[in-house]
Parts: sequence; structure tokens; C-alpha cells
Amino acid sequence: MTQPFATLQWDVFCRVIDNFGDIGVCWRLATQLAAQGQQVRLWTDDASALQWMAPQGCPGVELRAWGAPPPGPEEPAPDVMLEAFGCDIAPEFIAYSAFQESVRGQNHPKPIWINLEYLSAESYVERNHRLPSPILSGPAAGWTRWFFYPGFTPATGGLLRENDLIARREAFDRTAWRAAHAAAFGLGDGAPGQRWVSLFCYEPTALPQLLQRMQEQPTHLLVTPGRPTAAVLAALAEDMGPITPKRLSDQREQLSISYLPHRPQPAFDEMLWACDFNAVRGEDSLVRALWAGQALVWQIYPQHDNAHHDKLWAFLDWLQAPASLRRFHATWNGLDAAPLQWPDDDTLAEWTACVEAARARLLTQDNLVAQLLSFVAEKR
Repeated sequence: MTQPFATLQWDVFCRVIDNFGDIGVCWRLATQLAAQGQQVRLWTDDASALQWMAPQGCPGVELRAWGAPPPGPEEPAPDVMLEAFGCDIAPEFIAYSAFQESVRGQNHPKPIWINLEYLSAESYVERNHRLPSPILSGPAAGWTRWFFYPGFTPATGGLLRENDLIARREAFDRTAWRAAHAAAFGLGDGAPGQRWVSLFCYEPTALPQLLQRMQEQPTHLLVTPGRPTAAVLAALAEDMGPITPKRLSDQREQLSISYLPHRPQPAFDEMLWACDFNAVRGEDSLVRALWAGQALVWQIYPQHDNAHHDKLWAFLDWLQAPASLRRFHATWNGLDAAPLQWPDDDTLAEWTACVEAARARLLTQDNLVAQLLSFVAEKR
């Protein structure tokens, strides 16, 4: 980013549906805005995950509870109102903003109202990105709400990416990370050629097959907490009780398993960087796995009308995924009942090269925060 931007007051609104992804995306957005000198109030109905996702907080970002009173008279009124994923801003806040705008007078620009949509590679994203939606009634009548779509192409809003992300990724010492992990979990040196795999998923029906395939060659599986851990224990027909310090790891033939605790976002990124293959879910971890540049499989958030099928194929088309990776995604997401084909080393290398090429394409585009700042500067 080369253009300086005035410091503005952003109010970001987030209602949590997919337990970690929604707040994860909004927290990264808020902190990246703050890193560009912006002031952010993040309004959310469930900030519990931030206790481990971002325990240190972030200067310039203030958490507010959903439904809390609007800012007081000594606090700045919003310059930008951003509602994430189609959540509706509380009527009380809209009324407050309209009143503040009337007090500030006609010489002060109205707040820029942005509806930040979900991530998709489908073609409608490019058509709808930056479209206006006039507000026809209520205290904000006459204002405009703008649709802003993150995406994978230059005609979309781009993806969240810190300015120093790739430099940190390139400086990362994978060998040291793996050694530190093995020491922390009381593990010995892995077998030569051991494959490291991370698992962040819902409950894929193909999970038992994956665990079986990984027992047939040296593999270290890093299982994230919550639903992934429960899914693995269920697939292994293990007791579903809590993971105690005595149960942090497991060994099944050539498969060793680490059950991980919750970790902050930067540590989650490093886990992805340390692995040869990442199984991710939802939106935030998919983007982080793309930046990791390793082979990946994405478990898409399921929708009742199966709309996620088209969304998945559109992503794989953009990714230019080879046929073997498309088949793996189809089985992992339950789109077919074919046997899960765990890749050999040559196929895994092909998948990794595919993701690296996609990452290179993405790096030629402005990131989401840079595009939001430019958009707001244009509309004010």
C-alpha cells in the first residue's frame, strides 16, 4: 500500500454463526485496519473465542457487546459502518448514526455503510462487487449501503493479508517448529519422510478412511480442538471424554496423532506453514492455508439447499486444481461416495505446486483492507 489514508472511526459488526470463522475473519479485518492507523470498534454477539484467538488484544481495536448502548457523546461517531456476512446493524445504532450525522451538518460526509459478504469464487461476485443499495426508509433514508465482496480475482475485493505476511512465511523455520512440537508433546524423532498433516474440519464422512490411509505410511497428524478432535475420537471409536495431559498424543501403526489446544491466530498460521498438507474448513482457515502455500483440502460450510456444491466447484476451477485434487475434494465434502484417494508423494507435490501458483496469482492483487480503504476514500 502506497497511498496514505486519513484516520477514520470504523464500526464493524459481526454475529457469530460458524463458531470460529466469523469472529476470526472480523478480528483479522479489525487488526489489519488498526495496523493502517484506523480506529475500530468491533461489535459482536460472541467474543468468547477471542480469549484464545487473540488473548493480547490489539491497540486501536475496541470490543463492544452486540446490543450495548451506542457510543457516548465524548466518543467519535462512525465514519464507516461495516456489517459482516449480511448481519443487520441494530436499529438503535443506525438511529444514533443518523442523529450524529444531522448534528455534524451537511459539510461532514455521511458514514460509508458497507455490507461485507461471504467469500466465494462464483461469477456473481464480480458482478455484484461495489454495487449500491439505496436506503429508502427509516432514520438513514437517503443513505447508500454498498456491497463489498472478498474474492480471488482482480475484479473483487481481494483477501485479507497482512503486509508482512509473506516475509514472515519465508522466514519461518519449519524444522525448528517441528522439533519444538515433538518436544512439547513428548514425541521422538519421526520416521524418514514422515508427512505432517493438520486437521481443522467438521465431521467429514471420509474421515475414517483418511485415518486408515495415514496409518499405512509415516504420518504425523495435528488435530485442532473442538469438533475436529471429537470427530477423530469418534472415528477411532475412542472415549469422547476430555483430552487430558496424558492423552495429548496417540499412536496407530505408522500414524502419530497430536491433540492440540486452542491457539492464537499467528500460532495457527505457523501450524499451517509447518505441515505438508492442511485440511481446513470455512472461510478464514482456507485463506490462511492458501497463504501457507502447501497442499490443502477445503471442507466447505454445508448449506441445506446444497448451494455449497457450486461454491466448491467454482473455487476448484479458480484454483486450477488437477483432477486428483478435485476428486479428493468431492469425497471429503461428501459429494460422492468414492473411496478417498490419499495422494502419493508425486501427487502431493502436484497439489502443492497448484496452491503455490494460486498464491502467486493472489499476490499480484491488492488485499482486502487496502481495497476497503481505497473504496472509502473514493466514496467520502
